[in-house]
Amino acid sequence: MGTKLFVGGLSYSTSNDRLREVFAESGEVQSATVVTDRDTGRSRGFGFVEMATNEDAEKAIARLNGQEVDGRRLQVEKAKESGGGGGGARRPAGSGGGFGRGGSRGGRW
Repeated sequence: MGTKLFVGGLSYSTSNDRLREVFAESGEVQSATVVTDRDTGRSRGFGFVEMATNEDAEKAIARLNGQEVDGRRLQVEKAKESGGGGGGARRPAGSGGGFGRGGSRGGRW
């Protein structure tokens, strides 16, 4: 299994193929995906790249973090494990459930 990287700061014009091309210079790319808005289909400015080995991933981080690609400065780091559920984003502890104060479903009173 490869090592998944988070890539932030992508240009909104960067495609999956372009992302793969940029990272392929650092090693074998297993997958490259620009995250898009489900309603509009437009890029959200970040994505994920899975490198074949941890060594390739480390090389990509060292080589590309802070570098300018398509007019934007990239942020490249190892992706955090998703906690399951939702869209894979991890919430900070105590962030509530989004149902008013304290995450309860009840009304104000």
